[in-house]
Amino acid sequence: MTTHDEHRDSGSSSISIEEVRHVAELARLAMSDEELAACQNQLGSILNHIATIDGIDVQGVQPLAHAIDMSNRLSDDIAGDSLSIEDVLANAPAIEDRFIAVPKVLDTGDGE
Repeated sequence: MTTHDEHRDSGSSSISIEEVRHVAELARLAMSDEELAACQNQLGSILNHIATIDGIDVQGVQPLAHAIDMSNRLSDDIAGDSLSIEDVLANAPAIEDRFIAVPKVLDTGDGE
């Protein structure tokens, strides 16, 4: 008689074909029996890798937000010189009076 861990370590699948079929149905995938068998092996392998990772002792290990030590580099919010109105309007593709003209993006329903 083999234990679940021995069964898992032998490389055989740890997921049934019915479970693979159920996952395929949830994902709305039409799969042949051959495709289901291939996915059974692949998913079994993935689950075996996850079980290996799950078996690692992480007691006392500090969780990380990033793999490398980094922090946001934010600059001070200081007002600086900006373009003059004339320079801004000179770069605009179309202007009306002293405004930048843009295509209408909202339909107000009034026919305009």
